[in-house]
Amino acid sequence: MPQDIEQLQAQRARLYRELSQIGDLRRGSIAVNYRRCGKPNCACCGAKHPGHGPQYLLMTKVGGQSRAKNLRPGPELKKAEREVANHQRFREVVQQIVEVNEQICRARPVGEPSESPERASLKKKLWRPSKKKLDKN
Repeated sequence: MPQDIEQLQAQRARLYRELSQIGDLRRGSIAVNYRRCGKPNCACCGAKHPGHGPQYLLMTKVGGQSRAKNLRPGPELKKAEREVANHQRFREVVQQIVEVNEQICRARPVGEPSESPERASLKKKLWRPSKKKLDKN
């Protein structure tokens, strides 16, 4: 059952307000890695040792190329996590806006184009009988 246009427009306005309050955003994802150093006497060589880490990488794709940036635990990591989460929320809200706009477009009635005096005068100016038709008569 389609909602009426006023409700859909109110929902769209709410989504626009939400979109304006998202804040800083950054695309990508944060990967957590544990690595083995390869030194024979290091504890990371043990079978049950997870490896050195955690190391945090901000993974992004720019212009078709993957990029990775090391992040330090603490404020830098928290800031990047917040920005990545904001980007995900941004994408969700934009998708919701598109869906609501499609519902509005479907619910809006098709109106007959109004014939304005300006448009009528343009039609008259643009319409000219062709010379071929005049010559045949």
